[in-house]
Amino acid sequence: MKYILVVEDNPMNMELAVDLLESYGYKVTGAEDGFKALELVKETGFNLILLDMQLPKMDGLEVLTKLKSEPKTADIPVVALTAHAMMGDEERFCDAGCIGYISKPIDVHQFKAIVAGYLGESNNI
Repeated sequence: MKYILVVEDNPMNMELAVDLLESYGYKVTGAEDGFKALELVKETGFNLILLDMQLPKMDGLEVLTKLKSEPKTADIPVVALTAHAMMGDEERFCDAGCIGYISKPIDVHQFKAIVAGYLGESNNI
């Protein structure tokens, strides 16, 4: 079973992402801010992190920098999950260490295939 951490401060976006991912058969943990996310990654071996880039207190880029600087978490794939849909954002997030980018609102019809792709799985989960 694959373990996914969703870091999202908006309760409605969190609920949607978690519900969808669980319906696909993943084990999902949610964190409402970067501090909680950094605590959780020390405890659980996640296969993927979906990281909102606009978080309170500590933004997603700072969380990403901390994750990539720690040997224990540096290899966990991180996907930017963000409403930032401006030109150049995807490149900026990938340059910072993300393996990809999912814009919000989440396209529920494509989300399963997108996540499976980031996990190296086929679309038939």
